Amino acid sequence: MSNDINVIFNLAEKALRIAQQAGADEVEVFGLTGRGVHVDIQMDKVDLAKESHTQGIGIKAVVNGAVGFSSTNDPDKLNDAAQAAVSSARVRDSDPDWKGLPGISEYAPVAGIHDPRVAEMDIDTCIDLALRMVDGAATVNDAVPTAGSFSCSGSSYFILNSNGVEMVEHTSRIDGMLDCRAGEDSEMSTAYEFDISRNLDIDFYNIGKEAARQAVASVGGVKVDSGETDILLKPAAIADLLESTLLPSLSAESVQKGRSALTGKLGNKIGAEGLNIIDDGLLEGGIGSARSDDEGTPSRSNHIIEDGVLGTYLYDTYTAGKDGVDSTASAVRDNYAQTTTIDVRNLLIQYPASDIVGDMRRGMLVGSVIGAHTANPISGDFSVEARNSFVVEDGEIKSPIKSMMVSGNMFQLLQNITGAGRDARCLGNIITPTVKVSGLIVVG
Repeated sequence: MSNDINVIFNLAEKALRIAQQAGADEVEVFGLTGRGVHVDIQMDKVDLAKESHTQGIGIKAVVNGAVGFSSTNDPDKLNDAAQAAVSSARVRDSDPDWKGLPGISEYAPVAGIHDPRVAEMDIDTCIDLALRMVDGAATVNDAVPTAGSFSCSGSSYFILNSNGVEMVEHTSRIDGMLDCRAGEDSEMSTAYEFDISRNLDIDFYNIGKEAARQAVASVGGVKVDSGETDILLKPAAIADLLESTLLPSLSAESVQKGRSALTGKLGNKIGAEGLNIIDDGLLEGGIGSARSDDEGTPSRSNHIIEDGVLGTYLYDTYTAGKDGVDSTASAVRDNYAQTTTIDVRNLLIQYPASDIVGDMRRGMLVGSVIGAHTANPISGDFSVEARNSFVVEDGEIKSPIKSMMVSGNMFQLLQNITGAGRDARCLGNIITPTVKVSGLIVVG
């Protein structure tokens, strides 16, 4: 461990002892130290570049089955934070469903999640990479960059608990995004492109070039008739829809509280034959990969949907204990100052690949969507604006579409998948190809 993580680890051990002495039955401490650089782009210039540092611990204390939490980034307030976590637990009602924190386990190694070149990148290099996106956009005539961003970070964190868990992980992350416009007035169109990785393997020049290309290609859109049609949802579009509809319904907490359309559906066919959806916390280079989840449960690969059949929900330690099953290692957190929630680690969408554009007689291709966050996470109903969309005729991508809404239901969509492309890409915690879906409603 680096000096910084050693220092904070020692503080965590002290916090654990303080909480135990204050009367906690169980204690968990999550500690984090990290550094990041963020660059903002406005038009074709760097607007802001800043370096930030984060360090702190979050303390979970359990008293008679009741859980309290506190956090601090000040070593001088360590005692107060530990005492506050215990006091918070004492004023809560005991929870008969609490079964305990994770115990000692063996952790499988996971590769490709820490690149020192990313974690230690200086600001000047970050600015140079950010401007590579602008350089790429400049190669496309009639396109203008409007905004963009670049970020890279390196962090070390650990989970320590009173049951003997001691898990330390080192990670890195880098990403870039550029938004471009083309055309004028009513014919103006916009498009964006981005990429994200744990490692220094992103082509930032191509991000800018592709954003500009999409913006130019989307100029001069045509109107389309309303009705039911086949649609090709590119990775960014299907990922946004999944995140706002399917993912909340997979949470065991939502199921147990009756807020999921998938309640009671284990073992039922909920997707098309041939559809597999896997959540893999050990995926090499995965954005959500680590040796454990953020409670210290060993990471694993979970077959959520196998050949269209729902195989499991996503569990943390608490919800797993409530249902009498094993945790799926799905407890995650954004930072040390928050408790864990249930979420996917690396969600892989798999379906037999084919030439879905070449095989389409008539339909539409949707590049991205706006408004997925307004979808109903319980029913799965959605109505979104399609962006960077095109008419597909006789196996070729034709005219851009001026304006179009797409509506449907995620749980029907899963059953109506009829094809997938060979263009799988990582969009954060979701890895998916373009997906062909029948029966969606478009409003031109």
